[in-house]
Amino acid sequence: MNLSPPTSGLKYERKMTKRFLLAVLIVVLFLTPTVTHAQEEISLLDSTAEIYFPSALVFNIKAESLNDITKIRLHYQPDKMNYAQVTSEAWPDFTPATRVETEWVWDMRRASLPPGAKVQYWWTIEDEAGNKLVTPADVIRFDDLRHSWQSLTSGKLSLFWYEGSQSFAEELMAASQQALERLAEDTGAYLEKQVSIYIYADTKDLQGAMIFPREWTGGVAFTEYSIIALGISQRQLDWGKRALAHELGHLVTHQITFSPYGATLPTWLDEGLAMHAEGEPDPYLQLWLKKAISEKRLMSVRSLSSPFSAKPEEAYISYAQSQSLVEFLLQNYGKDRILRLLTLLEEGNACDEALTEVYGFDQDKLDKLWQKTLAIPAEPTGKKELHPALVSSLSALATLAALAIAFGLEEWSWRCYRGKAATGKWNNL
Repeated sequence: MNLSPPTSGLKYERKMTKRFLLAVLIVVLFLTPTVTHAQEEISLLDSTAEIYFPSALVFNIKAESLNDITKIRLHYQPDKMNYAQVTSEAWPDFTPATRVETEWVWDMRRASLPPGAKVQYWWTIEDEAGNKLVTPADVIRFDDLRHSWQSLTSGKLSLFWYEGSQSFAEELMAASQQALERLAEDTGAYLEKQVSIYIYADTKDLQGAMIFPREWTGGVAFTEYSIIALGISQRQLDWGKRALAHELGHLVTHQITFSPYGATLPTWLDEGLAMHAEGEPDPYLQLWLKKAISEKRLMSVRSLSSPFSAKPEEAYISYAQSQSLVEFLLQNYGKDRILRLLTLLEEGNACDEALTEVYGFDQDKLDKLWQKTLAIPAEPTGKKELHPALVSSLSALATLAALAIAFGLEEWSWRCYRGKAATGKWNNL
């Protein structure tokens, strides 16, 4: 008995299978040219970004199409702290044609970027036939290419410098790590994001990296970008360590309180924690505090919630008083409560509400409790180099004045010592 399938049946099945596959292939071939044609209507020939630090960032594009290209749009996103994804757009000028080349200039006088800031960008290109091409995203880092930077990374800190030995950078890194450890141990506040630190050889070089510096400009913390820039010569190492610790204190505090609710951090708490990050209180500032106590010139805690005075004597007292207030809270109530205070501020609570929930008193009561613990000492004498905190205060006020004059500048948070305008190809935009 023959159990094998009939030959004619197998041939029929094979024939039908071939016909089915042929039909599928015809459909695929019919559809594919249309898709490929749509994709190839517009071609990106070139896309680059050029850095003219600190004045401009120039985006260039070349594209072609079978039809006249009529629209080109640049999309860009600076890498900074933001709860909402914000994409900016720019429309470069060009004459419609089948092959176009154009550029768009980001003028830093209108909205600045700190050194090392990253920007993601891409293009949308359209032609008169309605075809559209969205290019893949690229990333450019706004580096100060005038210097040959060396780098040192430890944990969440990356330090960049171009003048000085390896040990110079290692000492600054060690001081930075100690400041972070001090804050974490004493307040429970940790650095949440990676931080980049740029050390310029002196204040003159730092000023050359800024659009509108002031003559006292010596450092700046860009809290939204997690970037710090300082002018520290090898002769100023001790000052530089304190300045760096201070600015890192600001970054830790701002990162932990950053929220979509627009948390308002009282200045006395912000500056007090930054000064705590430095370590032991500055003896010179302490003398000014004692002088204010003896002369009954202390400022109310509530008034210290606002920006400090640019007058040196008042600023010294404000910073010393702020550190004393923070030390009072830490020593008498512990780190858990101050961390809870920062958390409540991050959640959008007002300062008095947060203080009352955590400590049982508002700023006015804090003022009275703190003053009961004060002692009266001797007066300060002589002169001393500007404390890093005072430098920050003077710079902030000077920057506000510059912003009012300079086209409504955005995104500046410069801090302080000396300055002159930078030079470069795009300075005369």
